[in-house]
Amino acid sequence: MQQRKAILVILDGLGDRGNPELDGLTPLQYASTPHLDSLAKRSMVGLMDPIAPGIRAGSDTSHLNLLGYNPYEVYTGRGPFEAAGLDMDLEPGDIAFRCNFSTVDENLVVLDRRAGRIKEGTHELVEAINGIKIEDVTFYVKEGVEHRAALIMRGAGLSSKVSDVDPHGTGKRIHLAKPLSKDAEKTARLLNEFVVRAHKILENHPVNIERKKNGLKPANILLPRGAGMVPHLEKFEKKYGMKGACVVGAPLIRGICKLAGMEPVDFSGATGSYDTDMRGKFEHAVKSLNTHEFVLVNIKATDIAGHDMLPRKKVEVIERIDDAIGYLMEIMPEDTVLVVTADHSTPCTVGDHSGDPVPIMLYASDARKEGKEFNEVSCARGSLRIKGSDLMNIVLNLTNRAEKFGA
Repeated sequence: MQQRKAILVILDGLGDRGNPELDGLTPLQYASTPHLDSLAKRSMVGLMDPIAPGIRAGSDTSHLNLLGYNPYEVYTGRGPFEAAGLDMDLEPGDIAFRCNFSTVDENLVVLDRRAGRIKEGTHELVEAINGIKIEDVTFYVKEGVEHRAALIMRGAGLSSKVSDVDPHGTGKRIHLAKPLSKDAEKTARLLNEFVVRAHKILENHPVNIERKKNGLKPANILLPRGAGMVPHLEKFEKKYGMKGACVVGAPLIRGICKLAGMEPVDFSGATGSYDTDMRGKFEHAVKSLNTHEFVLVNIKATDIAGHDMLPRKKVEVIERIDDAIGYLMEIMPEDTVLVVTADHSTPCTVGDHSGDPVPIMLYASDARKEGKEFNEVSCARGSLRIKGSDLMNIVLNLTNRAEKFGA
């Protein structure tokens, strides 16, 4: 059998629920999606639980599961993936966190967890707090997309068993990191001291003084969460016999792929925000098939719209994705397997991840043609009802790479 190559398109947070602003339809049902619907008519379709039915998956745990890495075995926290995605050097014993630049008042009550989705000036803010040393521990910071950043604690006797400083909401005072085990007391104590010390520097930084003059929210604190140590992931190529690449903008997903040995394909338009170049991502994915057998593409904008609780914005994003999918089908080599799905649902009525299943379609030149439209309701009538951990086995089968079980 001739082996095929594959592209996995993950539309982050695509799944949704019926929305009153959209006549009770999901954004995917409401949007005009001629290219996705046309593809569904030539594909196997169904629903997928990224982890298991009803489980509210994170983007990290779901991507791990979709790539065949059991998150219950390898997941230690989101921080290491964020740090790896930002090309920070990770050493054994390092503790890594994902962080937000946020806005707090004089009582350290959070006014905005994203500092007005700050887009400029975070590099200068990072330079002011990067390399702070407290006792024998050094704190390394690097900025990510918009308000996002990563933090590494490096020193002796550290533990990832500490709670979040981020209270995960506005109107709440920042939390003190607490040790979740006896050996984490030093980590929690020094982390709390770093947050306070960094806040004093950021509060009076010229970037924030200028932001306040212009009526913008200052990014005057760094809120760590998701502590973890670097997990061991079996290399993707060894696991599946395919050389893998990824075209993503979100550092979290880039970091997961990097730690799995997949090659990041970087270009300026591959952002993890609304303005990401969707056609550009697909163009680079197709080019990567010249040197790789498997390419993962992540588009984050659908998830952002869900978190922002903007159903019409999510519809707009979906329609842009549909246009890009039409372009992908024009340039993609004919005998390529294409999977289009999501890593989780982010309903606009909720503003966060939910445990609702997501639509999925798998296209191949000889795939069973069973779909009608690509949305949560129509795909539910298809033959597939799978978990995320099933996906790579199905991809191996469609690419004619699956090993026979038995005689």
